[in-house]
Amino acid sequence: MSMRRRLVRVLARPLVLAAAVSALSAGSTAPVAADSVVIGGFPVEASDSPWTVALSSRDRFGGTRAGQFCGGVAVGHSTVLTAAHCLGKEVLGGPPERVSDLRVIAGRTNLLSGRDGLEVAVRETWVNPAYDGVSNVGDFAVITLAQPLPAGSAIAMAADGDPAYAVGGGATVYGWGDTSGAGEYSNSLRAARVRVLPDALCEDAYPGGADGTYDARSMLCAGEVQGGRDACQGDSGGPLVAQGRLIGLVSWGIGCGRAGNPGVYVRVSDIIRTLGWTRG
Repeated sequence: MSMRRRLVRVLARPLVLAAAVSALSAGSTAPVAADSVVIGGFPVEASDSPWTVALSSRDRFGGTRAGQFCGGVAVGHSTVLTAAHCLGKEVLGGPPERVSDLRVIAGRTNLLSGRDGLEVAVRETWVNPAYDGVSNVGDFAVITLAQPLPAGSAIAMAADGDPAYAVGGGATVYGWGDTSGAGEYSNSLRAARVRVLPDALCEDAYPGGADGTYDARSMLCAGEVQGGRDACQGDSGGPLVAQGRLIGLVSWGIGCGRAGNPGVYVRVSDIIRTLGWTRG
């Protein structure tokens, strides 16, 4: 049976949320992450990718890992992109505006430290109304922060035609998610080097149905043909970067690091086009 990943990857999603509810009802502070980190990766410092942020709610996911449940990426001093499914009712238990302790954590390598970086309150959230949880099309959301991040925290976005999208080119995905595909969440930020893959590979792997439908206009295929390096549960909403620019957000797939099932990312050029943003 396939395991579709995102906060999601169909079997993972209800099991994770059930664990979170159980932990909270028992008064546990165990780290229960909603979605997971990088397979086949390596440790990095937050200062090396200051635009990589964590989404946090200690009330819902416990305090040991600072309540981290998804990733995000700063594209402006007060603007963060993440996956739409990260802000869904199934993850948060209700609309994001009702999660009083929803925070964005920036500049913190180790989630256990509780001292480094900033924890910034969320002023406003916007979830793409065209997001389709069946096909996974349009899986992005915008978070507006209550205060700006330090200068240098934002990354440039790659617009249509940018060479960073070239098939075969190298890219790096960042996150605090599952490092094995078996629920082994990382306390520290990690990254994995992958490649932008042909759309045809993801079209063959995800032709439609319960596992989602790959849409080349709004999605990006990345990973390794033979598997082994990939994003995983808990990485959702985090950045995929190539040539110093943001090209994707971690979105979905089947399993983690499996041959024949590359990672599917939100194509950032589609976000720019959808929102009418002119910057790249």
